[in-house]
Amino acid sequence: MASGPDPSEFKGQRVLVTAGTKGTGRATVLRFLAGGAQVITAARSRPDEPTGAEFIKADLTTPEGAAALAEAALSRFGGIDALVHVVGGSSAPSGGFAALTEDHWRAELDINLMPAVRLDRLLVPQMIERGSGVIVHLASIQGRLPLPDSTTAYAAAKAALTTYSKALSKEVGPKGVRVNVVSPGWIMTEASGSLLERIAEGSGGTIEDARQSVLASLGGIPLGRPADPQEVAELIAFLASDRATAIHGGNFVIDGGTMPSI
Repeated sequence: MASGPDPSEFKGQRVLVTAGTKGTGRATVLRFLAGGAQVITAARSRPDEPTGAEFIKADLTTPEGAAALAEAALSRFGGIDALVHVVGGSSAPSGGFAALTEDHWRAELDINLMPAVRLDRLLVPQMIERGSGVIVHLASIQGRLPLPDSTTAYAAAKAALTTYSKALSKEVGPKGVRVNVVSPGWIMTEASGSLLERIAEGSGGTIEDARQSVLASLGGIPLGRPADPQEVAELIAFLASDRATAIHGGNFVIDGGTMPSI
């Protein structure tokens, strides 16, 4: 039987996880806490069930929200050793590219790309100064396998995040800071349920019709199921740990075999 996380794995490590109150973000917060880390997170509203992490109420789609979180992290912890960007999602309607307005595009970029760009700019310099640090950006297989009816803008923003991450890795790797990307497929979270509801509403079908349409668009999931948030959190924790000190500049897919090739 597999044992639980080593409670001393991240002892003395200061970790920032964005969007740590729900779904994959919450699972990631709990995983780092279980490993002994100090964790700080932020969201627009307080979690219904506290995790034990430091919490900052902030809207990370704005420059002001990112600045407030960075300032709190530095003042409370004195620095950040691992920076994990989970915040993301989509509120754009279905209906293909023609249904997307300027506001839809701006909103998708503001939640899926810019929080990482802003927080990295604010917090990576102190990693460079120390000569050590870890960054993990949560992208998506949608960056390479978009669903044209419903995720065009989201997919484009995640693809931009992946390209930005690669550029960042080339710049800061020689200075002691590791950067990697995790690209999940379908994760069974609250956001997944919201996506299905939007697709069903747009098509006039049921939630099950929407579920089947997503599976069909993805080409199926050979493993037979979406990933659990805890499974994605475990991959993130591995990449942030001392077990992965030679892993840098990579994009790690966790999708149950959805992508036809890697």
